Amino acid sequence: GLLAAQGRVARATMTKEETEVKKTKFLKAGKVVILLTGRYAGKKAVVIKTQDDGTADRAYGFCIVAGIDKYPLKITNKMSQKRIAKRSRIKPFIKVVNYNHIMPTRYSLEVDLKTIVNQEVINRPDARPNARKEVKKVLEEKYQTSLKTNKNRWFFNKLRF
Repeated sequence: GLLAAQGRVARATMTKEETEVKKTKFLKAGKVVILLTGRYAGKKAVVIKTQDDGTADRAYGFCIVAGIDKYPLKITNKMSQKRIAKRSRIKPFIKVVNYNHIMPTRYSLEVDLKTIVNQEVINRPDARPNARKEVKKVLEEKYQTSLKTNKNRWFFNKLRF
């Protein structure tokens, strides 16, 4: 107390690098997140690519996600194959999202979308519809397998809130 008041206590000086705590990278590709703001608020998405330090045009941490805008409808055993096919449709979206606007979940989805959705698709609006169609195919395929195996069932259900 008294020595500190007189300014005699030597303070440990640390550089910025030493004080900065190493951040753990828990948002990896394949992690399921929930979007919190905007048009797709409350929708589930899967992380495709992360950019922790940002870029020249986006000076914040962000990730590229692909998610479900319109979820598949409920299916029963009585339904015909045609009706099941119609109700199993998924409307996907592709988006660049700031880390502040997503909530990570404990779930992950093993789906490879890196080849379909890349930086070039994000930068060129004319390439997006084709990429969206490809994502739709992959997600619908994953949905069909989830019906049989009961894996990833949570991802394809609408979030009730």
